[in-house]
Amino acid sequence: MLSLADQVSRILPVRLTGSISKIVGLTASVSGFPAPLGSICNILRESGAPIAGEVVGFQGEDTLMLPYGDLAGVRRGNRVTLVQSVPGVRVGDHLLGRVMNARGDFLDGLPPPILPYRASLQRDPVSPLQRPRINEPLGTGVRVIDGLLTCGKGQRLGIFAGSGVGKSTLMGLMARCSTAQVNVVVLVGERGREVREFLEKDLGPEGLARSVVVVATSDEPALVRLRAAFVGTAIAEFFRDQGRDVLLMMDSVTRFALAQREIGLAAGEPPATRGYPPSVFALLPRLLERSGKTAAGSITGFYTVLVEADDANEPISDTVRGILDGHIMLSRRLAHQAHWPAIDVLQSISRSMSDVTTKEHRAAADALRRIMAAHHQAEDLISIGAYHAGSNPSVDAYLKAQNEILGFLRQGIEKVTFEAAVKALMTLKTSEKKQMTNDK
Repeated sequence: MLSLADQVSRILPVRLTGSISKIVGLTASVSGFPAPLGSICNILRESGAPIAGEVVGFQGEDTLMLPYGDLAGVRRGNRVTLVQSVPGVRVGDHLLGRVMNARGDFLDGLPPPILPYRASLQRDPVSPLQRPRINEPLGTGVRVIDGLLTCGKGQRLGIFAGSGVGKSTLMGLMARCSTAQVNVVVLVGERGREVREFLEKDLGPEGLARSVVVVATSDEPALVRLRAAFVGTAIAEFFRDQGRDVLLMMDSVTRFALAQREIGLAAGEPPATRGYPPSVFALLPRLLERSGKTAAGSITGFYTVLVEADDANEPISDTVRGILDGHIMLSRRLAHQAHWPAIDVLQSISRSMSDVTTKEHRAAADALRRIMAAHHQAEDLISIGAYHAGSNPSVDAYLKAQNEILGFLRQGIEKVTFEAAVKALMTLKTSEKKQMTNDK
């Protein structure tokens, strides 16, 4: 613990100033400005409001800064002042039901609430040995997830899909129907048109009432999009530390990585894997590891990954899949068949399912997976009429119970409790056993 004198000596002067020496592309070089990395600064112009920005690097004696807005009107010699050396956001219980941007400004037109606490955006993840084991399920309200891909409180899962396959609808359903006490929804790089649509159609008043929504649209600078992810995570940490179970949903990690790529390249970082600089792959675990369970509460994270050209092995997808505790693959083929949610069960996995479910639950899930896998292997033969009944008992069991199985896997916009999902799965297993016994 540092003494008070040491803490005071480390405080940077708020009136630290410098001046613009050069602007190249989106990057402004500031001379005589030894502000630390991540500091928030203002560029003062002769006309117009100051332009806020963030320190992203150093080059020689200059400090490199990226703006949160347009640099129009900035000239050489304009003064730059330090606003905040440690990025943070105001938090409190009155955030529930509100929509805000990455700067902490509220977008819903309501008066700003009183927020008595401040949360750091760059908080360290919880120590591995201070994380309790995940041993309690979290009901998501989605039958196929609760039954076959059961999620535990404090688990982190990725939702992998191409564009237009139903990620936002699935997130909205979970926000309305999950057993979490608080939802934090982070929209990173979302289309401006879809924000209100998500709030009113997918999330709805019921979901919004217990949610905090952080929005950074695709037209905003890369720094704002990057900051939105950290703001949402800091808010989720605040509610977790209060002893609540938080559901953190971020759409999408891919756009977060693209924002960091833009920042890294602007700061002079060399591109590495498919044009992504090394800082992208260093930043992803720092963000994703902050979710999880503590002795006080839990943050269960669902992170969507926009799969480019439906290639689940591209660099960001591959990296995120290795960090998280499971993945849910959405299939374009199922979406084309109006199969909602379009979850490809055979390509998905929850690594914590065995720790949060009963032996009977796991046995029923494994039995359903086996006959689904057998049917998938024989699908081509079935489609051309070359499959003969009796050749494979598992395939026969699937074909006889196909309507019941599809009824279990498909779900409209309705709430399904965790208990109801498990009961439906057990009923399905019982009917399959009877049919296989009758065949013998």
